[in-house]
Amino acid sequence: MKQSITLGKVTKFMGLGVFNTIKDLFTGKLEKEDFKNLLRKTLVPLLSILLFIGLWHMGAKALYNKEADFKIEKALTDQGEEAAEAMKVCIASGDVSCKPNTLPSPSQVWDSYKSLLRDHNIIAADKAAFKEKTAVLNEKRVADGLDAITYTGRPSFVDQIFRSLKTVFAGFLLALLIAVPLGIFIGLSPTLKSSFNWFIQIFKPVSPVVWYLLVFMIVKTLLIDSNEDSSFTISFISVGLCSMWATLVNTAMGVSSVDKDYINVAKVLKLGSFQKIFKVVLPSSLPLIFTGLKITLSVAWMVLIAIELLAQSPGLGLFVWEEFQNGANDSNAKIIVAMFVIGIIGFLLDRLMLTIQNWVSFDKTDAI
Repeated sequence: MKQSITLGKVTKFMGLGVFNTIKDLFTGKLEKEDFKNLLRKTLVPLLSILLFIGLWHMGAKALYNKEADFKIEKALTDQGEEAAEAMKVCIASGDVSCKPNTLPSPSQVWDSYKSLLRDHNIIAADKAAFKEKTAVLNEKRVADGLDAITYTGRPSFVDQIFRSLKTVFAGFLLALLIAVPLGIFIGLSPTLKSSFNWFIQIFKPVSPVVWYLLVFMIVKTLLIDSNEDSSFTISFISVGLCSMWATLVNTAMGVSSVDKDYINVAKVLKLGSFQKIFKVVLPSSLPLIFTGLKITLSVAWMVLIAIELLAQSPGLGLFVWEEFQNGANDSNAKIIVAMFVIGIIGFLLDRLMLTIQNWVSFDKTDAI
């Protein structure tokens, strides 16, 4: 019996539970409770997605009609019945010059998504052609000790996604390198905890915009003689400083709440300071540390958009702002595409942290 239960857990761990459930459904071996779980995990989420899309479509249509009616009514009031009829015909034709520019429908967002992918393919082809065209010249320039000629065209939407990921991971790494060691020292020493408490409480709620301005003041002076683009440096440092506080606080709490019996055992075994930290303190406080790291990564991803906008770093934040400023007929749809991309990547980053936590920690966590 124990072997059967263990095998079931292993099967579930390997991600084969759903496939076995589907197999049992077709072979008639599926139990009633398992069937309910299957419906709850597959059918209910699917229905909620369809409901969301339906409500979104109806809301977009209602807003479109409201703005269209306003345009027609305004034309009637300002220019008369003939102008109103012309406006009505123009709107019905789908002409971009008079088409209402409001919340896009799901189909418009999907079209914009495909348009962005086509644009990426065109830019990728241009980059490949440029690289091939300048390959011989760049080899000669490098041999002569000169910098290679680089592609300076506009980045595609996919390029901007990777730029944002690069920035957020650099900022997250900075936050980790600052917050975890400092949190360990604060958690181990009541004196340090009292010394740093005011610092944490004052700077933890500071807005990402203010952190950006502070970093900008410092970095622009340090790199004043450099010809390199400082937007990436400013962005990832701002992201790291703004998001590190959850990890700092959770690490300090985790370390300070380690069972005193473990510390006493370490003393009996005459472990050194570093051995005590790496063999006793860190393993015991890992769940709280990873809770802080998950929050830090989520905060970093959220504040990244505002910081990229301010730093003019070519990532998703700048993309959203430029589309908003552009005001083209498909700009709203592209902004919604970016919103979904930001949300999906944020979800995947959270799952990544949860997976790493379950790999390295004794406490296995099921996130929402």
